Amino acid sequence: MINNNVIVEDTTLRDGEQSPGVAFTKERKISIFSSLLAAGIRWVEVGIPAMGGDELAVLEILLERKNEAMLVAWNRGVEADVVQSLNLGFQAVHIGLPTSAIHLNSSIKKDRVWLLRTASDLISRAKDRGVYVSISAEDVGRSEMEFVEEYAVHVAEAGADRIRLSDTVGILTPEQYAEIVRRVVKVADIDVQCHAHNDFGLATANTLAGICAGATFFHATVNGIGERAGMPDLAQCVLALKLLYGIDVGVNTSMLISLSRLVAEATHVHCPPWQPIVGTNVFAHESGIHASATLNNSASFEPFPPEMVNGVRRIVVGKHSGTAAIDSVLKLQGINCSSDELKRYLMLVRACSMSKGRGLEEKELLDLVGSVKCARINDRKVLAEVKYVD
Repeated sequence: MINNNVIVEDTTLRDGEQSPGVAFTKERKISIFSSLLAAGIRWVEVGIPAMGGDELAVLEILLERKNEAMLVAWNRGVEADVVQSLNLGFQAVHIGLPTSAIHLNSSIKKDRVWLLRTASDLISRAKDRGVYVSISAEDVGRSEMEFVEEYAVHVAEAGADRIRLSDTVGILTPEQYAEIVRRVVKVADIDVQCHAHNDFGLATANTLAGICAGATFFHATVNGIGERAGMPDLAQCVLALKLLYGIDVGVNTSMLISLSRLVAEATHVHCPPWQPIVGTNVFAHESGIHASATLNNSASFEPFPPEMVNGVRRIVVGKHSGTAAIDSVLKLQGINCSSDELKRYLMLVRACSMSKGRGLEEKELLDLVGSVKCARINDRKVLAEVKYVD
């Protein structure tokens, strides 16, 4: 059953920054953090204290604003990590522990007995300090479900506030992920957080499925950045929940594009123009039927208005355009054309667009129209001179 009190926890500054080749400078990390808070994000996983060095210095700066949001520190399943986060003053700590045999055997080389004991010990240590405790069931997609249920009950009874169901290698379908959430919610008295990876392009779908199955929290990153193929995209999750499921998570949607651009600059990787919600093509229309209908009624080919995300509607002139698009662009420049003129311009636009292998910029369209008008004037001058000589 879907929970309307859903909380988004942004992990751009932790899991997002773990994207291969990405490293935020101190200034960038602080800027992204400030923008997340300004956009209404109230849970932020800010980093890994155990990294020390400059990372630790930045986290200490961010903690000066811990009264504005719940700042979460990520920790390995190691007592020293958790104690360090507690001593820094974090009000929420996450403890990363796996539940799959492959991760227990190959990653940390421990067994289930160790896992259950360590989980309860670390939870107790953190709860003694009065903080919020989140704990993982990492690689849940390759874990035995009966053990995941046992583990969820165990950490709940130990005092954990939340269990993070991590599809660590992104192998679950939405149906499978929803079933895991549903079973954990049923057996354990603990909040569930969705943590999906995008290896098969299903991170956002899995997150939504998990929420529909009863999860209370979910992880997302700006632009969907993260390890390998990334994480659920913040903008996509926020808008889908708001418009498709009727759940408002409190994010100022008019800031989603500016957040996207900020993180794109910080990662040196720009979003493709067709990136949902924030891409430059989301409100761009070229095809003749689409552009014509949009000019008559913007809702014809737009699922939500650009104003909702501070986007800009564009009519693109190119190979697939119709006369309505060309007429619209020219009229904005104060140029009125007859039907015959528009048809002639359309043929030239299509030829020019195919020659260039792209759509035309506004200046290129104006230059094209100008050259045609100039040619007509010259034709008339030549005819007049011929008549005068005769």
